[in-house]
Amino acid sequence: MTDRRLVILRHAKSGWPEGVSDIERPLAERGERDAPAAGRWLAENLGTIDMALCSPATRARETWTLAAGELAATPDTRYDDRIYDASPGDLLAVVQDIDDDVETAVLIGHNPGLSQLVTALAGEPHELKTSGIVVLTWSGDWTDAGSVPVTLTETTKPRG
Repeated sequence: MTDRRLVILRHAKSGWPEGVSDIERPLAERGERDAPAAGRWLAENLGTIDMALCSPATRARETWTLAAGELAATPDTRYDDRIYDASPGDLLAVVQDIDDDVETAVLIGHNPGLSQLVTALAGEPHELKTSGIVVLTWSGDWTDAGSVPVTLTETTKPRG
């Protein structure tokens, strides 16, 4: 049985510019400082990341670009429309679709779906703040997510 590690990263603080649609909202200045800090935490605490699954929203893409810039090697990154404005069930489907050869994956997205997914998988309430990171682990396949015991092993909120 393979150990799986799912890293949940909520996008960094975003701006609310007038006349910009929700999906196109950029990071705020604080978000531009915090996203690299999140990347440094990932680099210092996780080792190899095999894949990143990111919302297509501008603020999520910018968060991942800045965070990934702090990693020794940028993992294969996929932008998945299912992650934007996703329910916990939608996010679980994304996780269950991860390739079998991936051991560690990062999921970059939005609340309330991310917090609800962590709560559902870990079995305890958890609220992700902007730039918040949660690491979940379990033994089994990605398709087992949601049906096997999951351990919340780390939670942090890096600041730049």
